[in-house]
Amino acid sequence: MTMNVMPIEQPPIQVKHLDMAYGGTIVQKDINFSVQKSEILVIMGDSGCGKSTLMRHMVGLKKPVAGDIFYNNEPFWSGGITQRENRMRHFGVMYQSGALWSSMTLAENISLPLQEYTTLTAKQIKEVAAFKLSLVGLAGYEDFYPAEISGGMCKRAGIARAIALDPEIIFFDEPSAGLDPISSKRLDDLILALRDGLGATIIVVTHELASIFTIADNAIFLDSERKTLIANAPPKELLKHSTDAKIQRFLTRGAEGVIQP
Repeated sequence: MTMNVMPIEQPPIQVKHLDMAYGGTIVQKDINFSVQKSEILVIMGDSGCGKSTLMRHMVGLKKPVAGDIFYNNEPFWSGGITQRENRMRHFGVMYQSGALWSSMTLAENISLPLQEYTTLTAKQIKEVAAFKLSLVGLAGYEDFYPAEISGGMCKRAGIARAIALDPEIIFFDEPSAGLDPISSKRLDDLILALRDGLGATIIVVTHELASIFTIADNAIFLDSERKTLIANAPPKELLKHSTDAKIQRFLTRGAEGVIQP
């Protein structure tokens, strides 16, 4: 009797034995974790631990000293430049500042990747740009320049550009930095809506406690002293069960108003 055994589905993102360095200085070593499909993973840690550096390795901006990152079981860094560039087209990245071109309108900013990587007509690109802006609550702002809108709106426009090509994976580097609590909460709600609406897998670098407890399905903690990953679990589980003093200090400092598990 032959039995059909269903193959075990591998996580779409797997980081294996990753070492990161600047020059001869090791930032983090032997980093191992995976991210499930449509999961929001938060990268946590104290200042200078390498959170943004890890994201730079994951999006293709910095090569690791050792180890590799696997997307759908394919090696990202050891698989060749063509394969890496093809994979990067499935990424959406929202940088800390929003990184919008100041000389272009919001619609023009969002149109750039569509012009570069699709065969859509000018009319279709205009329609897609307007649609992406509407998804982030900026319908009607197509012809505004970044200097004409608030910081929170610039962040949302940056997200609209990040999702222009319907990416499988979206990266956020300190999305709430510089925002007031209300704008930060709106941004958290938007990140959750993108995960639920688009089915995207999301990686977020942040130190904001309210955001961490609100959006994270899972989290990793990078330690700057031990120079490695010391925790990998949902934040509320870490708060309940971790016996590491550094993790407890990180997850409880300034936590007034945060809903505790």
